[in-house]
Amino acid sequence: MVHSSPPVTAPPRLQKVLAAAGLGSRRQCEMLILEGRVEVDRQVVTELGTRVDATDQQVRVDGVVIKLPRHKYFLLHKPAGTVSTARDPWARTRVIDLVDDPDRLFTVGRLDKSSSGLILVTNDGDLANRLCHPRYGVHKTYRVTVSGRPTSETLTQLRRGVHLAEGVARVDRVVIKSTKGRFSTLEMVLSEGRNREIRRVLARVGHKVTELKRIGLGPLRLGDIPVGAYRELSRDEVRKLRRVTEGGKSSPRKRVSQQNRQPRKGGVRNKSRKSAGTEQRGTSAKTRGTVLGGTPTASDSASIRRRPRKKTPKRQRG
Repeated sequence: MVHSSPPVTAPPRLQKVLAAAGLGSRRQCEMLILEGRVEVDRQVVTELGTRVDATDQQVRVDGVVIKLPRHKYFLLHKPAGTVSTARDPWARTRVIDLVDDPDRLFTVGRLDKSSSGLILVTNDGDLANRLCHPRYGVHKTYRVTVSGRPTSETLTQLRRGVHLAEGVARVDRVVIKSTKGRFSTLEMVLSEGRNREIRRVLARVGHKVTELKRIGLGPLRLGDIPVGAYRELSRDEVRKLRRVTEGGKSSPRKRVSQQNRQPRKGGVRNKSRKSAGTEQRGTSAKTRGTVLGGTPTASDSASIRRRPRKKTPKRQRG
């Protein structure tokens, strides 16, 4: 059975908003609501399913107005050499270090250390999960430079699928944009996000990646943002991102009908084993007692920002 999720445009539930505002765990915030201590627009709310629009509605707890967190969305041009992780044991420069904002932010998906290009930074976990989940099939567009010149047969093989350790990886679209000397530049579109997928897939067909840059994510394009700089998304761009994650691709598992289902080979044996176990328990009882990928406009250029890089200490080799 496939369960449909609520539309991505639906406001979050009240207990989630309270938890995001720092009033406790979600369970603790549910108790605040059930105890009648929460008001929305001066009306006491005791129903846990209530949804709240943080931009238009006022929330009070014990009569005190709660400052609701505002979602933020930044499009950043990731430099090669930075890491997308939230924590790094080697103190390398992280993508989130480049964004000058006091809120707790994280990246939407990852680009490996050697790759560059478009990456989103946000505090909106719901939208981030939808953009990364393969169910929604959000396209990511990459410009890839490889050694050699892929043939038409190679491109067809990429579209049909290449076997990796965890399964078949398919490229939604791939075209050769240019060739120069011993190198070719490809444009590739994927809707999956496996670890180092493009590099591994191209290596399997005999082409080593020398440069990889993401240039698109859904309706967004990198444009002319300088390396290491970023800008905040417009409301229209956020709306478009939400739109591409509505619904999602439904892929229920194929089920065999009861009429066509073949009995298991061990079915009779299991049944006899069960009855044997019952008999054994009966006799032994006597002796022993006996969950179970929009392009920014000219007006956007003024909002592009840079943050000075922090000098990271050199690793000491022991």
